[in-house]
Amino acid sequence: MIRWLIVVFLALLIFSGLRPWLEKLGLGRLPGDFRFRLFGREFFVPLASSVVLSFIAMLVAKLL
Repeated sequence: MIRWLIVVFLALLIFSGLRPWLEKLGLGRLPGDFRFRLFGREFFVPLASSVVLSFIAMLVAKLL
């Protein structure tokens, strides 16, 4: 269980770092992506974009 928690945390961290580049492609603005402001900071939770990227990775893995 802790391994999956670490994987999800790292994926969200990487996605947040690549957010400006991925927003140019249209990811990060899907209906399931949440942005909220708390204590003056903006937080971003990319649920729908993570599902789309996972699906694309799965398709690439199946083709190779």
